[in-house]
Amino acid sequence: MKKKLTILFLVTDDWFFLMHRKALALAAQDAGFQVLVATAPGPKVKEIEGLGFTHYPLKMRRASRNPFREVVGLFDLVKLYRCLQPDIVHQVSIKPIIYGSLAAQIAGVPAVVNAVTGLGFVFIAGGRLKNILRSLVEAAYRFVGKRTGVRFLFENPDDLDHFLKKQIIASEKAVLILGSGVDVKRFKPQVSRPESESGTKKPVVLLAARLLWHKGIREFVEAARILLCKGVEAQFWLAGMPDSSNPAAVPVSRLLFWHRQGNIRWLGFQKDMPALYQQADVVCLPTRYREGIPVTLLEAAASGKPLVATDMPGCREIVRSGENGFLVVPGDISDLVAALEKLLLDVQLRDEFGLNGRRLVENGFSDKKVISDTFAVYKDLLREKWFNLEKS
Repeated sequence: MKKKLTILFLVTDDWFFLMHRKALALAAQDAGFQVLVATAPGPKVKEIEGLGFTHYPLKMRRASRNPFREVVGLFDLVKLYRCLQPDIVHQVSIKPIIYGSLAAQIAGVPAVVNAVTGLGFVFIAGGRLKNILRSLVEAAYRFVGKRTGVRFLFENPDDLDHFLKKQIIASEKAVLILGSGVDVKRFKPQVSRPESESGTKKPVVLLAARLLWHKGIREFVEAARILLCKGVEAQFWLAGMPDSSNPAAVPVSRLLFWHRQGNIRWLGFQKDMPALYQQADVVCLPTRYREGIPVTLLEAAASGKPLVATDMPGCREIVRSGENGFLVVPGDISDLVAALEKLLLDVQLRDEFGLNGRRLVENGFSDKKVISDTFAVYKDLLREKWFNLEKS
């Protein structure tokens, strides 16, 4: 019996795979691939297996800084790649790209796709140690990018330009695919504006993200305080949990303190994101993080919500200032306050921006477009194998 074409997705965390690569993996499965998924063990593994994917637990950990554990994680990957011999691997974010590319080269995996989902914490301005770490990461990217049969996918043009200007990879190995896509059938505008039992509702400003300081959590809380002190009628909701493995995680004690103060409402983890967006009137992300394209902004725009975000890589691709939202200066609370106030006081503007955002997502950011563009990369790398897959 002829062996099925196999694709292995390498992602550090099970939840990240489901949030960012589930639709792509399902499309690959429908196209005839046997889909394999390697992540660290976690509570979402059963859900991954329930989709018909074969899961392999990793010894690699996203937050590990232990040199011994890092070496063990790399050798574990080499063993896995040698055992599975996938036809193509799709590796997502820094550690999977660097370690996975080394393992693929040692194991003789012929086709490698590396998804750069933003430059992240390492590329935020910092001191001497941060600069050294950034140089080491760039050198590692440069080394693994030299082999044949590799493509780097970038979610925004700023990150792509950075790699090309620094000569980290050759231009023919770089592909721009905006974001990881959004399901426009699942995330869609509400039919009517929600109201409270009394028939009126204060507009809701929502920030939904991993709760890291670099996501602009402090700026959001301060903007909420200022606007409420000015007498602006609004609610400010914070959705998400701290990422305990990230050094920039906001402590739970701080979140509870803010919640008790009453200026913001901390909702914690939210499973039903479409329903949450339905309750929001404005979605805000004042990040200072080097995003790919933030999923929360894509989902909110698909849901017909106006956006306020910082003028940062990734954000500026989905937020067109004055069209479907406002871009503000990173870290500038007065700029953030002014943008939020303008939307909170103008229902018609919110509706207009929401419609524009929905059209923008439908035309350029749907999961179908992202899947099609990614399949074109697979086809380019697999060539004859892809031709045989299409014939089967």
